[in-house]
Amino acid sequence: CGFFSQGPPMSARRLLLLGVLASLAILAFMTLGARGNWGFILTFRGTKLATLIVVAAAVALSTLLFQTLTSNRILTPSIMGFDALYVLLQTGLVFLLGGFGYAAIPPEAKFAFEVVLLTGAALLLFGSLLGSGLNDLFRMLLVGVIFGVLFRSLTALLQRLIDPNEFAVVQGAMFASFNRTDTELLLVSSILILTCCLLAWRKRHVLDVMALGRDHAISLGLNHRRELFAGLALVSVLVATSTALVGPVAFFGLLVSALTYEIVRS
Repeated sequence: CGFFSQGPPMSARRLLLLGVLASLAILAFMTLGARGNWGFILTFRGTKLATLIVVAAAVALSTLLFQTLTSNRILTPSIMGFDALYVLLQTGLVFLLGGFGYAAIPPEAKFAFEVVLLTGAALLLFGSLLGSGLNDLFRMLLVGVIFGVLFRSLTALLQRLIDPNEFAVVQGAMFASFNRTDTELLLVSSILILTCCLLAWRKRHVLDVMALGRDHAISLGLNHRRELFAGLALVSVLVATSTALVGPVAFFGLLVSALTYEIVRS
């Protein structure tokens, strides 16, 4: 009774206000400046809106998980070299197949290959470097930074070797785009990301303990290494799926997580 007499907590009111503002922004996005056939406009803008929501959820959640597991609020999964590996892959495909060959790759096969490659590379890094101590986590971050520099250097080399006309194709793949999303790929991505969100929600109490640090988590009876690997696996799937869907979205999650910490202080 005391809870209802005092009204909802401040964080709940702030979330409600943000929900209202987000709904108004969605309504404005779907209707403002619309001319012509409403069926086409709603389908086109609706697909773009769904892509924005899916990618925003994936990037924001992956950043929040990554910061929780590393006990550091200034890190993002991009520090592990995900974006650099994606750009290297696109550049390598254009270099080997040419611009026409790259455009002829079926979107479903390209998407599946990118998700498997990015997720596999992350799990290989996590599984090979994560030990039982906290220093192994720092070593993993350092190796991720080194691999990111290596991938960017190789990308720069290939971009200097390819035909200048085909470099425009590489430039189009280097930045995130929400205008060319395939609806089937969007459905698959939504299922993958929603599954990761549900798994993270079920692990929310474990993540609360993980946020206390390795020593406190172990003293409370938590298998820190197993939970750390499971959390990083979720991060890798979220980042790989969103990156394969629209391209690299660097540091967006850092902005969202910083605002979240300020708005929701619990």
